Amino acid sequence: MASLRVMRGLVAVLLLGVCGLVKAQEIANFDDLALEAGKYWNGSDGSGGFASGNAWFSNNYDTTYDSWDGFAYSNISNTSAKGLSSQYNAITGSGQGGSANYAVGYIGWITPPTMVLDAPTIVSGLYVTNNNYAYYSMLYGDSFAKKFGGSSGNDADWFLLTMTGKDATGAVMGTVDFYLADYRFADNQSDYIVNSWQFVDLASLGVVKNVEFSLDSSDKTGGWLNTPGYFVIDTVVPEPASLALLTFAGMIGLRRRKN
Repeated sequence: MASLRVMRGLVAVLLLGVCGLVKAQEIANFDDLALEAGKYWNGSDGSGGFASGNAWFSNNYDTTYDSWDGFAYSNISNTSAKGLSSQYNAITGSGQGGSANYAVGYIGWITPPTMVLDAPTIVSGLYVTNNNYAYYSMLYGDSFAKKFGGSSGNDADWFLLTMTGKDATGAVMGTVDFYLADYRFADNQSDYIVNSWQFVDLASLGVVKNVEFSLDSSDKTGGWLNTPGYFVIDTVVPEPASLALLTFAGMIGLRRRKN
């Protein structure tokens, strides 16, 4: 009995330590990427993406048109800039929790922005917000896109980010939706465009190897988005419970082998 109590105590301490370690070691937070203040990286070096923490983020760069899609990263802090020149700006002016770097996703024409994990993992979630270009386009409208809510404020507009989890074989494990803007409320005072960091729970996807990102909007022409197809993410967090349970199972197995 004494040995069992000691074992339980050690397990409890270990689980607390594991949870603390997982919390301290996010899957990715982008602050491990070297970047001068007020700058961005968009894939012009032809590398095809970048690694942060325990994940790879896809990027496609077209040298003919000097255009990109997938993921870029930035630490630009200007929250008032508008239009295409603000495509690398987070509307929050900084990364989640006041950190420097954040990742900007853009839905282009090649492949969707994709986060590839080093190993299959349960992702607890990540933080999401808008970028300047999309935010001000929805707030005021521009030459391509409408003002959300329309002139009356009653149009039921929306801007939706969908995260699709896939396993190592490419099979879809599930999807999670998050509205970057929602004007579908009966009371217009409830309408919103996200302008702060919001945590999105992804644990329901289960164990995944890849997470693909896509966007949809109420403002489309011929099936193509008029709303600028951008979003911003930061601080991808693993699920501590899954790691703790694996550790616990390993300790129990070790005890049985000793007995």
